[in-house]
Amino acid sequence: MQLKYLKTLLTPQEGAAKVTCMAWAPNNSKFAVCTVDRVVLLYDEQGERRDKFSTKPIDSKYGKQSYVVNDMVFSPDSTKIAIGQSDNIIFVYRIGEDWGDKKAICNKFVQTSAVTCLLWPSEHAVVYGLADGKVRLANTQTNKSSTIYATESYVVSLASNVSGKGILSGHANGTVVRYFFDDEGSGESQGKLLMHPCTPYALAWGANSIMVGGCDKKLVAYTREGHILQTFDYSRDQTEKEFTAAATSPSGQSVVFGSFDRLRVFNWAPRRGVWDEAKPKEIENVYTITSLAWKKDGSRLCAGTLCGGVELFDCCLRRSIYKSKFEMTYVGLSQVIVRNLSTGSRVVLKSYNGYEIEEVKIMGKDRYLVAHTAETLLLGDLLTNKLSEVPWPGSGGNEKFFFENETVCMIFNAGELSLVEYSNNEILGSVRTEFMNPHLISVRLNERKQRGVEDNKKLAYLIDMKTIAIVDLARGYNLGTISHDSKIDWLELNETGRKLLFRDKKLRLHLYDIESAAKTTVLCFCSYVQWVPGSDVVVAQNRGNLCIWYSIDSPETVTMFPIKGDIVDIERGDGRTDVIVTEGVNNVSYTLDEGPIEFGTAVDDGDYNRATEFLETVETSPETEAMWKTLSKLALEARQLHIAERCYAALGDVSTVQFLRQTNQIADRISEETGEDGTSHYQVQARMAMLDKNFKLAEMYYMEQNAVDEAIEMYQELNMWDDCIAVAEAKGHLELSSLHLKYDQWLAETGQDEKAGEVKESKGDFQAAINLYLKAGLPAKAARLAISRPEIMNNSETVARITASLIKGDFHERAGDLYEKSRNNQRALECYVKGGAFRKAVELARIAFPAEVVKLEEAWGDYLVQQKQMDAAINHFIEAGCSLKAIEAAIAARQWKKAVHILEMQEDSSAGKYYMKIAQYYASMQDYEVAEQLFVKGGHIKDAIEMYTTAGRWEDAHKLAVECMTEEEVTALYISRAQELERDEKFKEAERLFATVKQPDLAITMYKKNRMFDDVIRLVAKHHPDLLTQTHLHLAKELEADVRFSEAEYHFMEAGEWKAAVHMYRVNDMWEEAHRVAKSHGGANAQKQVAYLWARSLGGEAAVKLLNKFGLLDFAIESAANNFSFDFAFDLARLSCKEKIPEIHLKHAIYLEDEGKFSEAEVEFVKAGKPKEAVFMYVHNKDWANAQRVAEGHDPESVSEVLVGQAKFCFEQKDFQKAEAFLLRAQRPELAVQCYKDADMWSDAIRICKEYIPNKLSKLQEEYERETSKKGTRGVEGLLEQAQEWEQSGEYSRAVECYLKVKDDSNTALMEKCLLKAAELSIKFQSGDPVLEVIQTVGPRLTQLRKFNVAADLYYNVGLYKEAIDVLIEGEEWNTAKRVAKDVEPRYEDYVDQKYKEHLKNQGRVESLVGVDVMAALDMYAERGQWEKCLETASKQNFKILHKYVALCATHLIKEEDAPKALQLYIQHGVPPNPQNFNIYKRLFLDLINLPDSDGPESYRTWADLRSFLQLLCENLSKSAEANSPAHEDFEQMLLIAHYCATRCAAKGVDQLASIAVKLSVSLLRHTELIPADKAFYEAGLACKALGWDNMAFIFLNHFLDLCDAIDEGTLDTLDHSDFTDTDIPFEVPVPTKICVTDARREEIRDWILMVSMDNRLEQVLPRDERNTYEGSLVASNTGLRSLPCVLTGYPVLRNKIEFPSAGKAANKEDWNKFLMATKTSHSPECQDVLKFVSDWCGGLPASGFSFH
Repeated sequence: MQLKYLKTLLTPQEGAAKVTCMAWAPNNSKFAVCTVDRVVLLYDEQGERRDKFSTKPIDSKYGKQSYVVNDMVFSPDSTKIAIGQSDNIIFVYRIGEDWGDKKAICNKFVQTSAVTCLLWPSEHAVVYGLADGKVRLANTQTNKSSTIYATESYVVSLASNVSGKGILSGHANGTVVRYFFDDEGSGESQGKLLMHPCTPYALAWGANSIMVGGCDKKLVAYTREGHILQTFDYSRDQTEKEFTAAATSPSGQSVVFGSFDRLRVFNWAPRRGVWDEAKPKEIENVYTITSLAWKKDGSRLCAGTLCGGVELFDCCLRRSIYKSKFEMTYVGLSQVIVRNLSTGSRVVLKSYNGYEIEEVKIMGKDRYLVAHTAETLLLGDLLTNKLSEVPWPGSGGNEKFFFENETVCMIFNAGELSLVEYSNNEILGSVRTEFMNPHLISVRLNERKQRGVEDNKKLAYLIDMKTIAIVDLARGYNLGTISHDSKIDWLELNETGRKLLFRDKKLRLHLYDIESAAKTTVLCFCSYVQWVPGSDVVVAQNRGNLCIWYSIDSPETVTMFPIKGDIVDIERGDGRTDVIVTEGVNNVSYTLDEGPIEFGTAVDDGDYNRATEFLETVETSPETEAMWKTLSKLALEARQLHIAERCYAALGDVSTVQFLRQTNQIADRISEETGEDGTSHYQVQARMAMLDKNFKLAEMYYMEQNAVDEAIEMYQELNMWDDCIAVAEAKGHLELSSLHLKYDQWLAETGQDEKAGEVKESKGDFQAAINLYLKAGLPAKAARLAISRPEIMNNSETVARITASLIKGDFHERAGDLYEKSRNNQRALECYVKGGAFRKAVELARIAFPAEVVKLEEAWGDYLVQQKQMDAAINHFIEAGCSLKAIEAAIAARQWKKAVHILEMQEDSSAGKYYMKIAQYYASMQDYEVAEQLFVKGGHIKDAIEMYTTAGRWEDAHKLAVECMTEEEVTALYISRAQELERDEKFKEAERLFATVKQPDLAITMYKKNRMFDDVIRLVAKHHPDLLTQTHLHLAKELEADVRFSEAEYHFMEAGEWKAAVHMYRVNDMWEEAHRVAKSHGGANAQKQVAYLWARSLGGEAAVKLLNKFGLLDFAIESAANNFSFDFAFDLARLSCKEKIPEIHLKHAIYLEDEGKFSEAEVEFVKAGKPKEAVFMYVHNKDWANAQRVAEGHDPESVSEVLVGQAKFCFEQKDFQKAEAFLLRAQRPELAVQCYKDADMWSDAIRICKEYIPNKLSKLQEEYERETSKKGTRGVEGLLEQAQEWEQSGEYSRAVECYLKVKDDSNTALMEKCLLKAAELSIKFQSGDPVLEVIQTVGPRLTQLRKFNVAADLYYNVGLYKEAIDVLIEGEEWNTAKRVAKDVEPRYEDYVDQKYKEHLKNQGRVESLVGVDVMAALDMYAERGQWEKCLETASKQNFKILHKYVALCATHLIKEEDAPKALQLYIQHGVPPNPQNFNIYKRLFLDLINLPDSDGPESYRTWADLRSFLQLLCENLSKSAEANSPAHEDFEQMLLIAHYCATRCAAKGVDQLASIAVKLSVSLLRHTELIPADKAFYEAGLACKALGWDNMAFIFLNHFLDLCDAIDEGTLDTLDHSDFTDTDIPFEVPVPTKICVTDARREEIRDWILMVSMDNRLEQVLPRDERNTYEGSLVASNTGLRSLPCVLTGYPVLRNKIEFPSAGKAANKEDWNKFLMATKTSHSPECQDVLKFVSDWCGGLPASGFSFH
């Protein structure tokens, strides 16, 4: 920076006339100088003197010579000056904004000593130093001052930092003290900062350093913490004198020091972090510089001298002219003054972060500034003088700026839109978008003030051409996303940011309401649209119409005018709104109706009378009703009560109108009486507070006026008795006792027992209080009161009632206190133990039951272990003598030294098992010596060796190995060393080590992994000749994958797999090579097959040429037809061998027939010349119409065969008439006769024979007669004739016998007639036993004929009532049977009822049985498996019966392996928390969890239903006696598993959520005590493999294979869990009954594992997180702390978390946001259902949002 002399403001005098102080106004418009005669001179910024005023002493009696002005400073608003004087006072003068304004003292602060220096850093705070060493603060608002800090030394100088938030004070003893009002996050220290060698008269605080000068002719630069940075020593310069004044540039980058005839300038070098001295400004004969002042824009520096002169200097680094319009003055590296040459207006552009400004551009119609620094971007509006500096590191200068919006700058860079609000130093928001057209972006920033909304900043932009996103920039979250069906070409928010208009390419105009998320199409063929400024009115053009929406909330209400041109603009001003339309060459204006617009304007202006007048002229509608509501709220806020009353009257709110009318009457009356504003009266204010439900405020208004009765009356009306009585007590009201009685009565009537108890307690009626507490179910309160009152403790009955209630409510500790207080020690001890209050239990036992103390200590320890308080449990176990438990607790608490100490004191050998765990800990902490000792003591020497081996401490390992290692263990050591050599690429040395321990396989694996295939073959041939072929084959496949085909062919040939080589060349389209290999190794057939495939790949004439070349054309056609490649076969035949086409058609037809494509097959049969085959095809498929059609059209000889076949089909269907017609049409009557004979229809057979083949009629009749004689019809007729003869001759007995002998089962009517005749004759002509015998014979036979009523009548007539009843029962004539029993034998009524029940049961007529015996009916339904009817019937009974049969049905379905159906049963009927059902619920869960292939998106519904079932069960359990029981915890765990499975299915349906699905599969591994372990590891492994998490995939799938082997062996004892040490994946899991995958799939996985092992490219360890713990484990391995699982992934929630209302529920923020965004973008119903469940389960969702950086 350079100083250039401009002018002298004040001419120096001949003698000493010291300029004591100077100051620039912060707004740069004024400059003040105080002369030696104590007059303040005021200059403008050009240096012209414009005004002056005189200062005054503290008291006029002392005279003007009694003081000097030591310092002065302008206020931040530049309208005041503070003057610090030596006569112990500060005066603050108001000088005004304009020249010539009256000067007046507005503040004065009297001090105890002289004021030496001043600062005015903020609005009302003046900081000043005193001669007594104090630094104080004067508040100009309160006119009070206070001490900031005090020292013992004179304050000689004050300086502030660049921001004005911190101050430095220099003292006469050399001390410099720092103080911060706000350290702005710098963390810099306060207090004594440094000790300068001399008095620091010249003190400057730059942006990065502090500089101090004094009388020793040295300038010292200090760091921010007071350490010396640089020293500039001028003590040897004879021309230099002491430094007397210093000034810092506004940017803090430059400092000027004044001395004798000289100004020294220092500039900060940011890259080197030091001060550079510029050329000093030498000024002859100016003498000592006494004062310096730097203009706030950095462009001017003034220096005051000892002789009273003031010199003005220009300060700049450089100047430049921009576009001949603007002057750029660089006053510092980080500060530029931009001046408009035409208007003279200036803007100071400054980097507040101190960065160097590289380039300044003026853009946007010469209105906007843009400047870059290395790390920030500076933007400014020259018109409003609003400037911003935002972080903007390394953008490359490729930004595009848009200035269409006056309040915000839009910056596009690399596909990202950033918004910067002018005067805001943070980026308002950033979004990703590719659309840079300003018409596709709309920003609204507080454009219309809204009540209740302080910061309204909205952005709408395009995500893609069809999707709009709306963002709240102030709060940083997404307000909505609009997906449209067509491309969008224009959008704009209204000024309040509540509604969005957008238009698509089809010229359709749409309105979107952001709050309701409703989208409405408002106009088609829209060519112009715009919001009217300052309102929510919309103007648009539709072809030849001007469309206006005065109330956009009702988009269907549109006003339209025809126009002849196009709308070009909207102008609003002077109370009117005009739409400008171009009609030809003229512009025509259409004026809008200002009425609807007027209302909004009136409301915004606060003119509610005008708004009311407008609304009264408008007809009632939903729009006007909304306006009335708005106006009512605003009128109440403004206390315009008459308007509010009118509004509520218009709205029909009668109660509010009545209340307001009474209030207005009071206000009007008071106004009339007092002439003052009635709304300010306390009664009105109190009533308005009541209307606002602010009753305390209303009380305050009453109490301020001592209107106690009115306050009491208010509270009584509102039933707020506590407040009412509090007021009465406070004021000593006369009716206090009456109020108490009313209160008690009201509490009793409203059932508020707890409150009533508290009132009784406060009155001292303790017994009544206890009774009320117990009645209210609050025994703990009753107990507290009882313990505190000895007289109640003496009442055993009361104590017993309280303790009973406490125990019932599980307040065992409180019950114990009560028992102990009443000296019932035994019961007290029991309650303490049951309530977990062991400390009290032990203390009581020491006194009352010393023998129980040891047991209690152990129980205490067990309880603490259950509560996970392991540290606390140790000592209790030691006290109880339970050493093993103490060791376990110490290990669990990670108190390793204590565990070792306890362990070493044990003599029990069983304690040795703990050495291993403790040793493993010390090994993990790398304390190997201690670990070795513990391993050895525990007999685990091999583990100690393994520890040393793992740590790479081979010497220590070998030392131990010599003592105990076997040959196998030495082998393991060598192998480990060899693997190290392999990593160092010393392969031959590694091979020798492998060979030494006879492990050639490992050497082979090493060479294979490093792709040294020759060495692989060499070693395999040497050590495994039997595997040489397999190795060649494996290597060939790898080489094929590497596109090394010739080498792969060699290995294929060596393996004897020429077919694989051919296949390799085929798939890579290398047919010549494939043909060569097939020809040389596969023989003629292979050569032909390859040639055929080659030709097929070519097709057309090229294929024919190739096949002719090889002579294989016929073979190819035959092969193509046989392989169903008919198109290829036809192509070959048409091009070369047309005679084969019919044959191909025939084969094609047969193929199509087999495929069921009959119509296509028919065409092919006809083309092949085989129509008869088509007929037979249709006949075979009974398609008679098509068979007839084909036969008639192509093969008439087959018509008769079709008719015969059709006839046979009709005979089989018993359709004899049609069958006969078909056979006659086919002229085959003999077949019709034969068919009728076979059907035993002799009459039809004879009819046909007589009509069509009469020559065979006689033979047919003879055959018929033979058949009828065989059936014996003539014998029955003989018996009837005989019986009639006996009857006519009077031989009735013989007639009866004959009638009884008649037996013709084919004629039941004849049989009945004969039996009745026999009975009639017997009754009429016989008597005694014969009659009974006949009746007993006839009755059963009539019963057989099902003539039950007839048989019963017979029995009844002869007195056989029991038999009559039985017959009626058998005939199911229950009413008749009941009537007979009632009439003749009442004792049989129960018999009939019992038989009826049995009958209903046997017949399965359960519906009827329900009305008789519902439980029997339900049992029958259950036995018969009619579960739907059973449950439907049971549901009409009580809940208990229903769930008995629901449980039975579920058990049945589970046995039938239909668990999903059983689940639906409970979903439908509810899940009762009955303990007897728990096994069903668990079995149901296990069956569903064992379902195969149930992890895909299609299985979501099953898991969601299981989740809902378990959620309902857990909710019911929490309300039952089983709450918090082990079973409850089990079902909570099952619910978590079901939720994970459901969420995994939902995530698999959305591509973006693949990682969440994999995390869920991994999280399910910690629940393998319930999930089949093999299934869990299989699914997790496959999921990780699919996502590319190969490390985890390898470990999980490898463990899966180990599990499969263990399942085959039937035990998991030998299973290796080392991969899962220090994770929460359980080791002890149930053995699955069967493996979840097929053997083939299992082998595929084994092959993959083998391949990965041989590649050796994976680090076979589980990934770890910041806890140094497996990333999926909830329990940290080092600390044992358990993290909350993420509700979405099950992974631990560590840092960036989202918490839910329910305790213990949280989510990882990244996963949650990803899930939310995927749900919004995919609209997946499954994901939405998951969110709904999470909301129910976790007590609600957190407020979602996005961050904008």
